Amino acid sequence: MKALFLGLGLLVYIAASSLAVLYHPHSVIAFLSFQASLLWIYYAPLSSGARRVFAALVLLVLMPVLGSVNGYHLEVAIQVGIFVALALGLNIVVGFAGLLNLGFVAFYAIGAYFWAIFASPQANQFIPGGYFPLSASWFFVFLLLSIVVGALTGLLLGLPVLRLRGDYLAIVSLGFAEVVRALVNNLDKPINFTNGPRGITPIRRPPLFFEPMLRWFGIAADSATLYPLYFYALVLLIVFVIVVVTRRLEDSPVGRAWKAIREDEVAAATMGIPVVRMKLLAFAVGASFAAAVGVLFSAKQVFINPESFTFMESIGVLAMVILGGMGSIPGAILGATAVTVLNLQLLKGLSLWLNSVRQWGLIIHLPLLGSFDLSQIPAQFEPAKYERMVFGLILILMMIFRPQGMLPPPRGRS
Repeated sequence: MKALFLGLGLLVYIAASSLAVLYHPHSVIAFLSFQASLLWIYYAPLSSGARRVFAALVLLVLMPVLGSVNGYHLEVAIQVGIFVALALGLNIVVGFAGLLNLGFVAFYAIGAYFWAIFASPQANQFIPGGYFPLSASWFFVFLLLSIVVGALTGLLLGLPVLRLRGDYLAIVSLGFAEVVRALVNNLDKPINFTNGPRGITPIRRPPLFFEPMLRWFGIAADSATLYPLYFYALVLLIVFVIVVVTRRLEDSPVGRAWKAIREDEVAAATMGIPVVRMKLLAFAVGASFAAAVGVLFSAKQVFINPESFTFMESIGVLAMVILGGMGSIPGAILGATAVTVLNLQLLKGLSLWLNSVRQWGLIIHLPLLGSFDLSQIPAQFEPAKYERMVFGLILILMMIFRPQGMLPPPRGRS
């Protein structure tokens, strides 16, 4: 009976927050309350089947509906999915295997350029014949190939640094990321592979293979409406596959071997665990996830350049893993969601509110401080300009008060 009342209360909350977003589509608070329903679903003492039903209702039904009302909500959801996938990939390397990697964005860039070069006229610069760009249907082939390419590059990084650990490994991985960024930035001469700092555009998007079916049902929608929903479905599918694979790996002998290496590498080697092979596998699996997400990112953006894959992106993904809880799958998801929402909604929403306050033209008279003209608020006070500072403060507070993260892994599974 308690579970029934709890489920009904959760259903009422989801319905109320959804209606709030429908009636106030530009309200950040309304959309944040809707997103909070997912956290309630996770923490609610419900059966696994009930949780799946509620999560499917929110993610598969309500989110696309609300996204059609305000496209920015759907854009936020897509960005959250992309960073969740990256955080889950890095969580395998850092959280499971204990290998500090500061260059994870390099694999993300490799996947993005892998599709961008061949899905645009860029490949004609070094492959004669005018066969490019490839047709949109090649997207799914490259999505699968990117897993192999990412795994191979992960092995290439892992092989030279197997003897390193801790800070030394972090420095080498950072150097690897900078090497990749320098390559894509300078491989525009003597042969133009990447078009250098100018970037690559236009990049083909995946095919809308379901469009004829919609027409058959009498549903008329243009590509500008369909593609956001399509990318949302794709990123949701990729995240689901990554979560399933990660969960299976975590409960397998491979996952237990990774955790043994993380806790004590010498003891793990003494117990017969093939440390070298397990480290390489961790690098390969994490890199394959990042490369696959990179293919999706380049197809969605239609334009990429080296500035999309800076060192700060790696730090941002690492912060997501640390914030959520290293070694925790729900923690990586929560950390990536919290950081992305903070970036795209809270700080930017506060900056927009501050701009609207300037336009009011009000003058506040304070007894001791005198008059203050709101239209003269400096632009330097906009919260969006202090994004990195806010992240730094959050990480400092987390390390002081909750070093294990918001959702640490259960002790029995760590």
